[in-house]
Parts: sequence; structure tokens; C-alpha cells
Amino acid sequence: MNADELRQLQAPLKARYKQDPSAARVTLRAVGRVAQSTLTCAIESGKPGLPVGLHPAAGGDGLAACSGDLLLEALVGCAGVTLAAVATAMAIELKTARVIAEGDLDFRGTLGVSREAPVGFSVLRLRFELESDTPADKLHKLVELSERYCVVLKTLAEPAQISVHLHSSAQPDQGG
Repeated sequence: MNADELRQLQAPLKARYKQDPSAARVTLRAVGRVAQSTLTCAIESGKPGLPVGLHPAAGGDGLAACSGDLLLEALVGCAGVTLAAVATAMAIELKTARVIAEGDLDFRGTLGVSREAPVGFSVLRLRFELESDTPADKLHKLVELSERYCVVLKTLAEPAQISVHLHSSAQPDQGG
């Protein structure tokens, strides 16, 4: 794909989003099933082994994984594994456990249609669906501790310092 093809692909989307800003708002979702016995979380919504590409709202064909989906899947995976470990440490037996993450995006920001629209998720929601004979207060404590010790959740909630660098084999400008 070249620059002209990309512009041609995204032009109708940009026009639509300018005319109808609500059409650019998309909620992505990831779901994971927790296996306490192995301290794992199986992501149910992924596209394993596929390359990462544009989301359909940005001109993608929907066949590639979207980086926003992957971010939500990382959150679900980490929260699920943390939940399983904390439940085990607390001697809580989970009959079933699902972790669901959703995030709202406004693709006008990503596509440069509106400077007022944020680039990235504006809201993230994380939900634990638990089935257990454990009293509700202990389950609330389980979720509270899982939130406290989930690396991905903490990184999103309290962003790390990030540095971006360019390493390139490009020739320096000749200046002239």
C-alpha cells in the first residue's frame, strides 16, 4: 500500500466522521476465562498469530489484530492471572471467573479528523464476573487486591515514564 492508496482508503471514513462524530466512537472488548488450577487466563477475543493492522474504523479490513484489542487483551490476561493467584493465596475457590475489559475510542483523533478528539482510549472498564461460594466481602477484597497487584492495570492507571527514540539508517540531510 502506498500513501495515495491509504488516503483513498481513509477518505470516506474521515468524511463520515466529520459529518457524524458519533460514528467514530467505537468500543473495543476483550474477554478472558480464568483457570485457577493453572493460574492462567485464556483470552477469548484474540486473533492469535495474525499481524497487527488497522482497525476497520481506521480503514482496516478486520482480518488483522488491532493494537487496541491487544492492549485490552493484555489487561484482561494480567488481571485474570493476578485474580487466580490472589484467589489461591486467599484460599478462595472460584467455580468460574471471567474478566472483561472494554475501552472507548474516538477514531476522529487517530485519523486527524478532529484535534479535540483524543488519540487513544478515553475510558477503560474492567469487570470481574465471579462464581464462588465465598462471601461477598471476601470477593470484594479479592478484586481489590487483584486491582492492586495487576501490573498492566497499574501501568495504565499510573502511566510509566516513556521515552521514544529513533534509530535509523537514513542518510543525514545534506543541508544546502
